[in-house]
Amino acid sequence: MSSLAERWLTFAREDLPMAEAALTQKIYNQACFHAQQCVEKSLKALIALRGQSTPRSHSITELLALLPDKWLADSADDLSDLDDYYIPTRYPDALPGSLPEGLPEKDDAERAIALARKVLTHALDTVRLENEQPSKTNNNDEKPE
Repeated sequence: MSSLAERWLTFAREDLPMAEAALTQKIYNQACFHAQQCVEKSLKALIALRGQSTPRSHSITELLALLPDKWLADSADDLSDLDDYYIPTRYPDALPGSLPEGLPEKDDAERAIALARKVLTHALDTVRLENEQPSKTNNNDEKPE
């Protein structure tokens, strides 16, 4: 696995339990924010795994556009909804009206965390499968002398 992909996944793995902890504490805006961060970092890991540079973007929609992954494409609408949680969930004066219903509630947080869990699992599985493939630069037919 690329070390950059591994670093992104390390951070994504930390965001998921933070989201779950915030949910337990009924801090739903932070649960949604950390779920968005988990998805963002998982997608950046997949981008890095492909050998692409990771953009300095926090937009799930923009990151999804860089990945040809059918599984992610089928979930794009739901995942793109997480973009709503990047700024408005952290600042009381951020973009008035950006969350029309106000701050996220419990069901929003649960949905965001479920999506984050699915994307992180998908990213970890994708990386695992990539690591199980024989190295393209390693010629297994050569025998040591």
